[in-house]
Amino acid sequence: MRFHVLGPLELSEGPETVVLQPSKPANLLAALLLHSNTVVSSDYLQRMVWGDTQPATARAALQTCVLRLRRLFTKHGVLDTPIEAVPGGYRITADAGSLDLVDFRETVVRARSADDPETELALLRAALSLWQGAPLPNVRSGALHRDEVPRLVEERLTAQTRVCDLLLALGRHGAALVELWGHTRAHPDHGRFREQLIEALYRSGRQTEALAECRRFKEHLARELGIGPSAALQDLELAILRGDALDPVADAVAASAPPALPPVPWFTGRAREVAALVDRLGAPADAPVLELVCGAPGIGKTALVQHVAHLVRDRFPGGRLLVRMTDAAGAPRPAAEVTAEVTAGLPAPGAGRALLLLDDVADAEQARPALAAAAGCAVLITSRRKLAGLIATHGGRVHRLETFAADESHALLVAVLGGDRVAGEPVAARELAERCGHHPLALLIAAARLMTRPGLPLADGARWLADDPLAQLALTDDPAMSVGRVLSAAVDRLGPGLAEAFLTAARLPSPVFRAADCAGLPGFADPGTEAAAVLERLADAGLLEDGPPGPYRVHALLRLYAAHADRGRVGAGDNVRAAENVGAAENVRPREKV
Repeated sequence: MRFHVLGPLELSEGPETVVLQPSKPANLLAALLLHSNTVVSSDYLQRMVWGDTQPATARAALQTCVLRLRRLFTKHGVLDTPIEAVPGGYRITADAGSLDLVDFRETVVRARSADDPETELALLRAALSLWQGAPLPNVRSGALHRDEVPRLVEERLTAQTRVCDLLLALGRHGAALVELWGHTRAHPDHGRFREQLIEALYRSGRQTEALAECRRFKEHLARELGIGPSAALQDLELAILRGDALDPVADAVAASAPPALPPVPWFTGRAREVAALVDRLGAPADAPVLELVCGAPGIGKTALVQHVAHLVRDRFPGGRLLVRMTDAAGAPRPAAEVTAEVTAGLPAPGAGRALLLLDDVADAEQARPALAAAAGCAVLITSRRKLAGLIATHGGRVHRLETFAADESHALLVAVLGGDRVAGEPVAARELAERCGHHPLALLIAAARLMTRPGLPLADGARWLADDPLAQLALTDDPAMSVGRVLSAAVDRLGPGLAEAFLTAARLPSPVFRAADCAGLPGFADPGTEAAAVLERLADAGLLEDGPPGPYRVHALLRLYAAHADRGRVGAGDNVRAAENVGAAENVRPREKV
């Protein structure tokens, strides 16, 4: 069964389609589907179902709506898209196969990562083919159409704009004209569509029509909106009047676009997180956006936000500013120094909205002054900590990264080593990923070493890695690319007392434990110290996983580090012999996607 929100709200299975009639349960279903795979608060759902004026019994009535939806699902055999009651609200689970919106967004993300314009164009056309008209015309929720539908429409317009850019870049001016005549008439205020239409006319040899269209658009702007033409439109008109060559015209238009960010080499996986961040960064320009990506050292936080920033570059005409929050030695930079860099790097007023990336934030106090200086910007933050205090005062959402799933590890090996080499040794490739504990940094280092040894079988590489994992997971020509050094720096940042507690917990007989297992041990023995509070601080620092109400866990590489830390910090070149490989020693299983 598949749900549709890119058009009427529908359920379909093969040729059979059920169009939902306007109702309160339909409002609820639409609101859940637009935020699939995330917890949607009861307060938000009540507003989407009843509007800003809600009945006194709204909460109870919401539960009734959920029951009615579940009965509808049962009636139509919907088994793979459950509605879950979770603390604070509800969640509906969907993927590209069960919801057209997820399919659209994932296809657009793949298009942005394509290696050539033809592939990108084909993927974008496939994504746009999922749209079946205006979104949700059979959903009678004013709040939803006011707050959510415009964001969907903007995503579609962004994809359509990119399609026309690609057609022009590929020299298909006639095909671009066919699309642009419709787009400009459907969206008369959309300046980029008009610029593309004028450019397409001129590049097709129709200079007079191009100038006429330019004049009509300037008159429309003055009459309807009371504003003048953009700098890009003025440059384009001047180029046409001068009869400049076609390539300078394209350059004049492209000059107004935001500068491209370089893509992240070998970026793979994290499809769900990428889609969620791209969606959030598509919010209206006046909506505050703050997204925190947190997790263990080396888990891929920086790569994720830089990849996302590259994907959404066209949405931020004011540019994108990356600020490192630690110095070359890994120590946190002073808040005043960081704030000065942010202030100097932001665009001038009127340049358009900017995207700010604060990488490796140490704590909330370091980030707050920079956020105040960047008011009006969308912000992506990476940190090993969860920064609950910052989220409480500034809002935002948290995305916690875990180790790769097995298929993500496989995709990274394929990206670096090539599909043929990995396919030739599938068992060895799985063994290599398991010996790295499916840790992104460890996998990238191992793959990079194998890439420089094209004749070395993967099986030999896996056996060599097992002999001394922390020493082997390092690149001698780049000190930063060392699992041991990264883990050592993370433990150093804890301070002596907390570092001792971490080493104690990581050396416990089992990688899975509870607070009671640590009580009274080194690092937990001080009077008045509660083991649970210490473990929570370690989890907040990204060195432990999970926690109450379940047990805590330590990743295999961190346990291996702790086992030999008494010999000094483990880094590149340290001759630390590991008795067993990472995967076998800790019985590590690939983390499954949830």
